Amino acid sequence: MKKFVLVTLSLCCSLSLFSQKEKQKVEETVTKAKIEGHIYFLADDLLKGRETGTPENKIAASYLANTLRSYGVKPNPLTGDFYQKVALVKTTPPKQVSVELNGENMTDYAVINASPISSTDDALYLGYGMEDDYSKISAKGKVVVVKAGSAETNDARAAFGLRAKKKELALANGAIGIIELLQAEDQMWGFIEHNFNGSSLKIASNEKEAQDSFPYLWLLDKKGATASSLNGKTTVKMKLAMTATVEEKVESQNVIGVVEGTDPTLKNEFIIYSAHYDHVGIGTPDETGDTIYNGARDNAVGTTTVLAMAENLAKYPTKRSALFILFTGEEKGLLGSKYYVENPVLPLKQMVYCFNSDNAGYNDKSLATIVGLTRTSAEKNIVDAVAVFGLKAIEDPAKEQGLFDRSDNVNFAKKGIPAPTFSLGFTAFNGDVTKYYHRPGDEADSMDYDYLLKFFSAYVMAGRSIANDSKTPFWNAGDKYEADGKALYKN
Repeated sequence: MKKFVLVTLSLCCSLSLFSQKEKQKVEETVTKAKIEGHIYFLADDLLKGRETGTPENKIAASYLANTLRSYGVKPNPLTGDFYQKVALVKTTPPKQVSVELNGENMTDYAVINASPISSTDDALYLGYGMEDDYSKISAKGKVVVVKAGSAETNDARAAFGLRAKKKELALANGAIGIIELLQAEDQMWGFIEHNFNGSSLKIASNEKEAQDSFPYLWLLDKKGATASSLNGKTTVKMKLAMTATVEEKVESQNVIGVVEGTDPTLKNEFIIYSAHYDHVGIGTPDETGDTIYNGARDNAVGTTTVLAMAENLAKYPTKRSALFILFTGEEKGLLGSKYYVENPVLPLKQMVYCFNSDNAGYNDKSLATIVGLTRTSAEKNIVDAVAVFGLKAIEDPAKEQGLFDRSDNVNFAKKGIPAPTFSLGFTAFNGDVTKYYHRPGDEADSMDYDYLLKFFSAYVMAGRSIANDSKTPFWNAGDKYEADGKALYKN
């Protein structure tokens, strides 16, 4: 019995000593000054919001590449430098859009789908533009005017989710365009206008794509005044004009680095440490007149977690190897990660985990919120590591936002790679989170760096724990992506 107790005590002491040594390794490389240095640079007005395809986005990429180089991280094994070129096509919105309904000039619009049109024909008002609304009247050859959302819910999120369905119904019934009336608060409308009326990007393809010739606009309808005036009517006097879009080729880049693992066998398995470094650029001014969307939280913070991990692993490698990927084009539709998973620099089957970091903001400095925490076998690694630095790890509390599917991690998950997202602590997607999300006020000097020091240290500690664990992480049984993982890893 004494021998058993002694062995147990010895094992506990060894584990405690190992944990303490791991913590010391983290503390040696992760400092508040370094964190501030990275974030203040990436969120500086000089970089004008790091929009994909701009010179400022390339400056950010160069900064990241040379930071990895300074740590002694090895470059992209396919190119010998720290870049992966991503060929894109930029679409510039129509130069002219004008809408008049029943003699009222509508100046607040968002172009959901652009297509040249010039019409003075009467439009057709169809309520919400759902199935039943088309049952008693012909929409053939007409532009239809509809209310946003549905009878069940009519907020901007619902309207966004119903776009494809409303377009499909309109086309099936012979309509030639949609004008949708949306009620929205000023901040939400500013976000919508910035995202839909700016240029868009897509991955370049060698195949010629058919042009979508269906105009679709959202109009800001404050307090629903226009929709109310149309109730009980079917005909709307309309003048609608829209010019064509313009396309041009653009080149951007993912930033990639590698650190080899120390274990003869486990070094053939890689942990991906990822984040996107782009943001949304310059847009609608806020109440102070600021037009630069600096993106300190989103996602200079996430970018810096990867840099912190790279510096630490370059000095103290783990048993598993590390692949660092900093993505471009996340804000344009997860483009950088989408391109990467189709053009990996190392076989995807060697990538056993993707530890992504993406952020909107925080409202609880006692937490680290991990989107997908409970979906993989690495949950305990993360929970225990986060606790070492005085934080509590929690699962995504705002499942209604679909955050797991809105960041780069999802492109790896679709391939079968376990891929949660490590985020700043939030208990709901509102308040201090949405206050800064895609807003000019998301500045480097608006954050608590004492909290960030704990957050960054926790991320590095968690990454080290997963990378040193003898057990390979995987999806929990029954997860949506479990079958994809089994197919990828042949298990």
